Amino acid sequence: MTTAPESLAPESLAPESLAPTDLAPAPLDREAGYAMLADLAGPAAASTLGGLDALAPGFADWIVTALFGGTYQRPGLALRDRQVANLAALTALGGVEPQLGDHVRNSLRIGMTREEITEVIVHLAPYVGVPKALAGLRVATATFAEAQAAQTAQTAPPAQDKGTDA
Repeated sequence: MTTAPESLAPESLAPESLAPTDLAPAPLDREAGYAMLADLAGPAAASTLGGLDALAPGFADWIVTALFGGTYQRPGLALRDRQVANLAALTALGGVEPQLGDHVRNSLRIGMTREEITEVIVHLAPYVGVPKALAGLRVATATFAEAQAAQTAQTAPPAQDKGTDA
């Protein structure tokens, strides 16, 4: 019969023995997470996570709390830098077009230009491959068009009623 290595003995798995004492605590602030998501994604945030709770109860809340209330709350990177990293990672992954589209929209919302977003994706081509960069550019192009259509709809004057005067 084999025994567990001493490092995996039950007494060595006590919570106080797992974390080194010199580590900074990781923030997990649910309220800050929802506030960050609202600032970053705006009204689209609800539709992005909507319906997920019916399929996987609690998963959307975990995403918001762990990512936007945890990782995004860490010091060291500006929100713009985090978005550049997100654009790069999602383009490199491929197959995550809805999430890439969300982050293209979020990048526009925080003030990145279309040219900057495009340049991030083009810059990736030699690193992640031309097909993934092209796929990322297709997502960006579609998202830019959606954003332009939404902006046009908001700024267009109301349609005039062309009814007949009696």
